[in-house]
Amino acid sequence: MPAPRLLLASISASRKTMLHNAGVVFEALPSGVDEAALKSGFSGPPASLASALAQAKAHAVSARHPQALVIGADQLLVCGDKIYDKPRNLAEAGVHLRALSGRTHHLVTSACLVQGGAQQWLHAEQATLTMRALGDNFLADYLATEAAEVLHCVGAYRLEGPGAQLFTRIEGDYFTVLGLPLLALLGALRARGVLAA
Repeated sequence: MPAPRLLLASISASRKTMLHNAGVVFEALPSGVDEAALKSGFSGPPASLASALAQAKAHAVSARHPQALVIGADQLLVCGDKIYDKPRNLAEAGVHLRALSGRTHHLVTSACLVQGGAQQWLHAEQATLTMRALGDNFLADYLATEAAEVLHCVGAYRLEGPGAQLFTRIEGDYFTVLGLPLLALLGALRARGVLAA
């Protein structure tokens, strides 16, 4: 049987780049899911919330394209007992980075595969990042340099860019930090014949 059409239920530039660079042929579509509504009514551990969001995105796209195999993904930043959303503007990005400065936080990333409305696979990973104490001048320069880029990132940083300067220690998979447990996903796609084994 031919491999199904592969869709990514996300227009995240980082996720699209990871999949493209890995040689995966796919199309990216917005899910249209109201993430804020799902988050506000959820109680449970962050990994369960990240998985619920990933599944909701995949199911939304699968409902419109039932023959396709749909990748859903989500990432949460957890510091202490607070879950951070993407900053709405540079001022809020600065508030987030000041709150994370000198502290350790976790990135919880989940991905799933859905076809015909049925979940085929689900996986979650966590990375632990320790941010150095950030000086005011550095932070101002960093936000000016990164500008709108940080508004697309849950932690207001891109590890693949100048955001690497924010950290003293990172434990966990690089791709998980970028927002997709890529190695596990590639394995799941190989197991389903979408990628060559």
